[in-house]
Amino acid sequence: MSFARYAVPPCRPGAAVRAGALFLLLATVAPGALAQETAADELEQVVVTAPRYVATRNLTGTKIDTPLVETPQSISVINRDQIDLLNWQSLQQVVRYTAGAVGENYGPDERYDWLTVRGFYPVQYVDGLQAPVGSVTNVGLDLYGSDSVEVLKGPSSVLYGQTPPGGIVNMTSRRPQRYFGGEVGAQFGSFNQKQLNGDIYGPVNDYLSVRLTALLRDHHTQTDGVRSRRDFVAPAGTINITPDTQITLLSYYQYDKINGDGGGFLPAQGTQLFNPNGKLSVGFNAGEPGYNFYKRDQYGVGYDFSHRFSDALTLRQNLKYFSSDASTRQIYGAGLQPDLRTLNRYSWAFDEKVASLNVDTRLESHLQTGALSHAIVGGVDFRRVTNSTDTGFAFGPTLDIFHPVYGARIAPITTSPYLRQNQKQTGLYAQDQIKFGGFILTAGVRQDWVDTTNFGKPSSDDQFTYRVALSYLFPNGIAPYVVHATSFMPTPGADFSGTPFKPTTGRQTEIGVKYDPGELAKGVKAFAAIAAYKLRQTNVLTNDPNPSHLFFNVQAGEVEVQGFEAELNARFYEQFSLNASYTYTDPTVTKSNGPDLDKRLPAVAKHKFALFGDYTIQRGPLAGLGFGLGGRYLTSTYGDPANQWKSGPVLLFDGIIHYDFDNWRLALNGNNLFDKTYVQRCSSMDQCFYAQRGYYTASLTRKF
Repeated sequence: MSFARYAVPPCRPGAAVRAGALFLLLATVAPGALAQETAADELEQVVVTAPRYVATRNLTGTKIDTPLVETPQSISVINRDQIDLLNWQSLQQVVRYTAGAVGENYGPDERYDWLTVRGFYPVQYVDGLQAPVGSVTNVGLDLYGSDSVEVLKGPSSVLYGQTPPGGIVNMTSRRPQRYFGGEVGAQFGSFNQKQLNGDIYGPVNDYLSVRLTALLRDHHTQTDGVRSRRDFVAPAGTINITPDTQITLLSYYQYDKINGDGGGFLPAQGTQLFNPNGKLSVGFNAGEPGYNFYKRDQYGVGYDFSHRFSDALTLRQNLKYFSSDASTRQIYGAGLQPDLRTLNRYSWAFDEKVASLNVDTRLESHLQTGALSHAIVGGVDFRRVTNSTDTGFAFGPTLDIFHPVYGARIAPITTSPYLRQNQKQTGLYAQDQIKFGGFILTAGVRQDWVDTTNFGKPSSDDQFTYRVALSYLFPNGIAPYVVHATSFMPTPGADFSGTPFKPTTGRQTEIGVKYDPGELAKGVKAFAAIAAYKLRQTNVLTNDPNPSHLFFNVQAGEVEVQGFEAELNARFYEQFSLNASYTYTDPTVTKSNGPDLDKRLPAVAKHKFALFGDYTIQRGPLAGLGFGLGGRYLTSTYGDPANQWKSGPVLLFDGIIHYDFDNWRLALNGNNLFDKTYVQRCSSMDQCFYAQRGYYTASLTRKF
């Protein structure tokens, strides 16, 4: 993000109104519909704060640097400029105004980013390589180290191997630059939040460029007696070995320590349901503030390498070693006694160590065969993961929830091995994007082999996946497309007879239209997309119907998801930014032997509306002063598979006031502006979670 000043036309009246109608005009809008020519004498100096606010290219969707309009699958790209302007601090916040994705599914959680994409939990990637996910499909990596976030929606196994059918989320690290720059900043906010952050980059000599990104954060939370601390540092360096050969060394280290958190697990009576003794406050802690803790050390180190043999052929390799070591001791709620005030509690211990080595080697070729042009990528990726998990469980002391007295003696808890898993995944893949006139045919295939051992017991899976898509790019930037894609995920365990489970599989057909008009006028950029899809997941585990096979499962389940998504990002003359999206998601369990048959998947709203606009004054004594307002509306969700616990609907507002002058930015951000208090989710009588309360942050940033 830059605060430089340069000459651009002022925003024309009505531009924002016309942008709001862009979804309706998508098939007919002309390149000049959003802007008019402006006379040279109207030019004046303005504050440039987000030149990359609107993303138009991506790497995740095809593993080749490709325009979004030519990527035949739904993908949302949130650049650093947009992250900075709205002061988002986690993946959960990043998807607030993104179609097809919902975050903050368990309210505030300092450990992980709880997302759903098209009804499923996405797997997290870092720089195109799967993060060291273990018991949870994300690693809680701090957003400050990322240059962009890409949400690829729908089955993605053709390029990434074992992935859920809803999609993946990829965080791209900040990279060294061939010019000097950076920032330092401080932030203060609600719940005694304090943060220092910095980012510096530039060339050392003609061959080496470096970058260092770092953050320190310390704050309390809306839950009484909880303190969260985070240290993050990410060194990087790019070596230009020759004009055609480059290697970028990437690394990060993050330490988290959370003291006192009870993790939610509140009783329904007193939160979502009536309790004659009273209502529990949002700050109530069902744990033991002096005992509970969660700590995690994680790091990643590796490189991105490229060598260009010719204009037609390039070799690329991504390699990263990840490690995550997490430990927790927790007292948490286990339901009320008949007096509706004495809370039973459990004592839980959990230690998890996950390490993985990922390497993806591919050849990228650009060829012309007659009237056809090809963008071909083919390669092999390998991933080795080890997971060593110990856990322990016991009963904890009770607690009067209306007059809590903490500090009870907690008996030491003994842990025992829960998981000793080693997994190797090898995948061979090839993809060709063929252009003929305005037509773009994208076809890809992949074969995976997955070998897993747990406590020495081996199992093997192999799976073939594919994606085929057809697009047509009109000269005015409109591109309709249709795509069919597949996915798979290994399923641990075996049925009653000892037969190992097969992988779950996903299939999706999606049709959509994308619109990238280029630069409609100097300083006017926009990107819009709509998509409708039908997704089916098979081989899902469900209860064994044989009553003598209690606690065993069979693979007779099936889930079907139908949806529609529309999204618009636009920025006009460095004055007005617009994020708008609508999501319709209908996920239904179509086959099951359990109470979830014909029910919706948990934590998935049927409708999500999101709109955010930001305006910066560019003339007069208040030039550089800006303000924004956004609203998010989600319909009701269910917290449990049987759909007995319902929460919502909810309407939330976010706001920002910012002032840019010279190379400084002063900003005040408000999240959940009116401090709406509500239960985010109840899964049972003893598992309820309050949503994130309203909170404010003030930040001061100096660019250089």
